[in-house]
Amino acid sequence: MSEEKIINKTREPNTINTIYQDLMRLGINNSDILLVHSSMSNLGWVCGGAQTVITALMNAVGSDGTLVMPAHSGEWSDPVQWSKPPVPKEWIQTIYDNMPAFDPEISPTRGMGRIAELFRTFPSTIRSNHPHVSFSANGRNAMHIIENHPLTPQLGMDSPLGKMYNLKAKVLLLGVGYNSCTSFHLSESLMNEMPKERMGAAIFENGDRCFKWFEDYEYDTEDFMLIGKDFENNFNVQKGKVGNAECKLFEMKDGVDFAKRWLIKHRFAAR
Repeated sequence: MSEEKIINKTREPNTINTIYQDLMRLGINNSDILLVHSSMSNLGWVCGGAQTVITALMNAVGSDGTLVMPAHSGEWSDPVQWSKPPVPKEWIQTIYDNMPAFDPEISPTRGMGRIAELFRTFPSTIRSNHPHVSFSANGRNAMHIIENHPLTPQLGMDSPLGKMYNLKAKVLLLGVGYNSCTSFHLSESLMNEMPKERMGAAIFENGDRCFKWFEDYEYDTEDFMLIGKDFENNFNVQKGKVGNAECKLFEMKDGVDFAKRWLIKHRFAAR
């Protein structure tokens, strides 16, 4: 959406204070551990852009809270699996040989949006070391959440998602739908029926750059919107607007536990 269209759809400028007030009305509390998935364009026009949104979020959780965002970098995955867009087959070996090793300090996110991309560079933000599905965190529990992110299973109980689950984190969908809800992937990792696939990434291993192969679950977001719809019919999901954005706030443990039951009943029932 162009900036002109965003301006035309915005009644009043969104500021740090107005976004903060909207977040508090939604139900975010000081000291919350908050996993945020976001869309900048859906918020309306924001004075200060992504910097303003991040500042308001950090003010909402306060110095005792922790703010977490996905910092996924699909560009560091196996190029054979790239489809949006694919690359010519004759390029594949060159990519294997020359892709720089993932570096949490400098490797950019891909497809995470402007808010998550800026958040990873914010002062005191730290990032986990997974080459595909890293997370950025800032606040009291940041180091515990992001340290020792295993290569596989990348979204299991030992990952930042599993740690947030045990810490009773909340999930904020800030202008995005349940198809962006990575915590549902934690539910997938708990399913014995989940298929697996070969994955690869350029990483540093023992100080040297290599292209590392590993096996992980074949994570799938196709039915996440259906899970979210049924979840809302069974659990307390706080709904409201932050700026122009339709938002949802819920307990991560509730969402993960419900998604696991849903997957057993629907996705894997016939297998």
